[in-house]
Amino acid sequence: MHDIALTGIYFFIIALMYSTVGHAGASGYLATMALLSFAPEVMKPTALALNVVVATVTSIQFYRAGHFSWRMFWPFAVASVPMAFIGGGLTVHTTLYKVLVGMALLFAAVHIVVRYRATRDEGPGESRPGLPASLAVGAVIGFASGLTGVGGGIFLSPVLIMLRWAGLRQAAALSAMFILVNSLSGLAGHLQKGGSVPDHMGIWTLAVISGGLIGSTLGATRLNSPVLRYTLGAILLMAGMKMVVI
Repeated sequence: MHDIALTGIYFFIIALMYSTVGHAGASGYLATMALLSFAPEVMKPTALALNVVVATVTSIQFYRAGHFSWRMFWPFAVASVPMAFIGGGLTVHTTLYKVLVGMALLFAAVHIVVRYRATRDEGPGESRPGLPASLAVGAVIGFASGLTGVGGGIFLSPVLIMLRWAGLRQAAALSAMFILVNSLSGLAGHLQKGGSVPDHMGIWTLAVISGGLIGSTLGATRLNSPVLRYTLGAILLMAGMKMVVI
């Protein structure tokens, strides 16, 4: 019970920090579970289930703050949801799984550090993506998110910002909803193939709801501290290297 409670505290902190930037924390949960030597078959459904919880809270907060655009969101979702379902139903070799998750974590680390320096824009982007581009991006990210257990926000938000399709807060709002639909689809694919979620999800769910509510409330109204980004980047970098190298 001590280990379960301690893991819940870690998850609370992760949900709080990630939700400030519109993310649900999957890469952070995976990092924590990797450092604590959780089995891969436990990591994926846990990350997806917790993602659903935090992404729901975060989506509501950013939507209420007026940062969400349905018109821009739906093409990404239409393409990503079925691909996330397919990815969620696949089982990969343990070594390959660790490499895939490690690469996702390393990508997230670079994104969190670079994103703050790249832009401080809070409004809409300079251009709108075309329908083919939105569908293609959604499909690729959806499959990757379902396969690895990462909700996809760590991939979508940097694409939105680097291509100037969205500003910081709009990217956060779109990412939160994107994470929600893809995590639901990926989890459904996992369960449909006979998978299950681990025990103790009740305690961990309460922890991430609390963290997500606090973090998303702050994130929807103010920019995040660069110190927070560099700290998260360092944590993900260490965890990603552990998954890839070891």
